[in-house]
Amino acid sequence: MLLDTETAILVDLKTDNFFDPKSQKTYETYIQKAVEYVSGFLTNKDFYSGETPSNLRLKETLLKADPDINLSIEEALTQIKELYLDHTIAFHHKNYVAHLNCPVLLPAIVGDMIASSVNTAIETWDQSTSATLIEQEMIRWVCSKMSLPNTSDGVFTSGGTQSNFMALLMARDDYAFKHYGLNIKENGWSDVVSKFRIFCSEKAHFSIKKNAALLGMGYNSVIPVETDDRMKMKPDALVQAVEKEKQLGNIPIAIIATAGTTDFGSFDPIDTIAKITNEYNLWFHVDGAYGGGYILTETHKNQLSGIEHADSITIDFHKTMFQPVCSSAFLIRDTKYFKYVSYYADYLNPLEHRNDECPNLIEKSIQTTRRFDALKLWFTLKMTGAKTIGSFLEKVHYLTLDLYQHIKDDHYFEIAHKPELSTLVFRYISQGIDNDSIHDTINLHIKNTLFKSGQASIASTKLKGKVYLKFTLLNPKSTIDDLLNIIQMIKTTGQNYTFNN
Repeated sequence: MLLDTETAILVDLKTDNFFDPKSQKTYETYIQKAVEYVSGFLTNKDFYSGETPSNLRLKETLLKADPDINLSIEEALTQIKELYLDHTIAFHHKNYVAHLNCPVLLPAIVGDMIASSVNTAIETWDQSTSATLIEQEMIRWVCSKMSLPNTSDGVFTSGGTQSNFMALLMARDDYAFKHYGLNIKENGWSDVVSKFRIFCSEKAHFSIKKNAALLGMGYNSVIPVETDDRMKMKPDALVQAVEKEKQLGNIPIAIIATAGTTDFGSFDPIDTIAKITNEYNLWFHVDGAYGGGYILTETHKNQLSGIEHADSITIDFHKTMFQPVCSSAFLIRDTKYFKYVSYYADYLNPLEHRNDECPNLIEKSIQTTRRFDALKLWFTLKMTGAKTIGSFLEKVHYLTLDLYQHIKDDHYFEIAHKPELSTLVFRYISQGIDNDSIHDTINLHIKNTLFKSGQASIASTKLKGKVYLKFTLLNPKSTIDDLLNIIQMIKTTGQNYTFNN
């Protein structure tokens, strides 16, 4: 059926919205106007407007996509300001200390804008050409920082969860093939795999259990290992856990060390764990999503000693290298292990056309279509430099220690442990009250009250069943006075708590 005249005219007019030579001026106008509105977002006073979820949902006309409305760029930006920019969370704000969301560097934003505009798909050479080379160079750079051998390789991923997924998949499939001749990729499940066991700290990221379940092994295939009072995995407890599972008839296949736990920023003793893993001939994965970036620092290089022995590594650039999400990588000791995720499709990357001169990165990824996320890291390294990034990380680490010193003797606070990275876990103690459940209630009230009011965003977690508050410091522009201001907000909110709340 042919388009009617009115529709055909409308379609013809709207083709000016495509990114191509004819729309160059329109593109420039759109980007300039968008920059004005994003710059306006930077002037927001608070990290959050404090608008309630119910009131945001009341902006129904803004939320809906109406096929009969064609807004101008100015109208669309005005609406998105009212719906989103006025109310979204500002990670750059000095009163945002909740999660692993870093402020982003301007060079990275430039790289992200170029990647989005050009819209390179990074999966095959004929879609990406030199973009492939840039990603490979960024991977070589980070592999060299980790002191991995020349056989090492890697691929950009959506984040730590995906990277950890790939590590568990390769550990499972490699052990199954080497020890039982099983090709899980070709033939699927085998009963022996149900006995496979993976060992990690009891403070390891939840994605380890989640991914084990997604891989069909189940939560119970992950054995949590006891930690010490600094939240580090105990090597003796690890050996005992491995031996116990062997006695139960189960099959240890992998050990995961965490370099910077999400809650406490703790580093497992990587070098010692590497030796244990080698003794048992198991896959050794290091989840460095948080702490891996600290390889660029002088303060934490020793904490990462032994990472060069890892079979695989997770690192998130969008946590500690000040990149916009997503920017993460999965690193592998030997590129041959990518055979466990590779697939050759006749229409995309046929095996007979495989050419090392024109590599297809899809062979290394569990994703097919994939953004050119390496470009923003390239811009950052070229314009900011690895040494400067390392100095930013050292600054937030020392800032965390400074805050710890300021409040460790304050009777209003109970601190979980001396910070090792850039997180501080503590709880407010209401004077004259000995009931932990009441303290839990008050601490959650503090967190929620400060968030809803737009004053400050802090996180909460649990330690030994008790509710604690958490600062995650990733902004090198923050000062100790900024943090002490939030501490005073916490005190004031806690002191003003009444049991009628």
